Amino acid sequence: MKRARGLGGNVATTLGIALELFGLATAAQADGPALRRSGTEFMSPALQTLQRDDAQNPAQLWVKDGEALWARTEPGGPACASCHADGSQRGMAARHPAWDDRLGRPVTLADRIDQCRQRHQGLPPQGPDGAELLSLAAYLAQASRGQPMAPASDARLLPWRARGERLWQQRMGQLNLACRHCHDQHAGARLGGATIPQAHPTGYPSYRLEWQTLGSLPRRLRGCLVGVRAEPFASGADEWLALELFLAQRAAGMLLEGPALRP
Repeated sequence: MKRARGLGGNVATTLGIALELFGLATAAQADGPALRRSGTEFMSPALQTLQRDDAQNPAQLWVKDGEALWARTEPGGPACASCHADGSQRGMAARHPAWDDRLGRPVTLADRIDQCRQRHQGLPPQGPDGAELLSLAAYLAQASRGQPMAPASDARLLPWRARGERLWQQRMGQLNLACRHCHDQHAGARLGGATIPQAHPTGYPSYRLEWQTLGSLPRRLRGCLVGVRAEPFASGADEWLALELFLAQRAAGMLLEGPALRP
C-alpha cells in the first residue's frame, strides 16, 4: 500500500489536528482497552434490541439463504451437508482464520468456503462479499453464535499475527492515524455522530445500516482505511489476512454474535 503523507508538524500536532477534524474526545484513554466490549455494547438500546430479535434482524435473510445453500446439491458436486456431518457447523466460525495445509498459508472462513466450493462443487470463486459466500458465512456464524472465539495456537500463524499487529500500530493516510488511535485510545468517544467501538470482529459478517446490506470484515477494514484517507490494500492482499488474524487473537475468548447488526 502506498502510504500517504501526514499532515505535517510534529507527531503531537498531527494527531491533535486529525482528532479535531474527526470530532473525537480530547481525553485519551490508556493504550489498549482495559475492558473488552463487543460492538453491540456501543449501540443504542433500540439497535441492540433489533440485533437480538431474529425476527427483526435483517441479517437473518442471509442466514436462511445460507441454510438452503448448505443443503443444496450443485451441478458440479455434492451439497456441503453431504460432506460435513450434521452439527459440524458449530464452531467453524470461532476457529477461523486458521492454517490450510494444502495452500500452505492461513485462510479466513470466507476463504475456506470459497476454496471448498471451487474444489468440490465446481463453482467459480466469489470473494468474501460474493452473494452466496456471504449467505454461507452468515449461516455458519449463526451456528457458532454464543461460542468463544478460539483462534488456533498453530505456530505457523504467529508471523501473520505479528504482521497484523504492526499494521494495527502503523500510522496511515493523510490523517496519519493508526487503528489503535481510534479503537484503543478513543473507544467510546464520538466520531462523526457515531460511537467508536473497540473493533472486535465478533459479529461478522454484519448487516450495517450504512450499507443496507450484509458485508464482510474486509469490507469494513477497507472503509476504515478510506476514512483516514489512505489507499486501501489490493483486493486479496496479505495485509487483510494479517489484520484478521491479529483481530481474532485480540478478541480471543469473546463470544461470537454473528451475523450482527451494526450502525
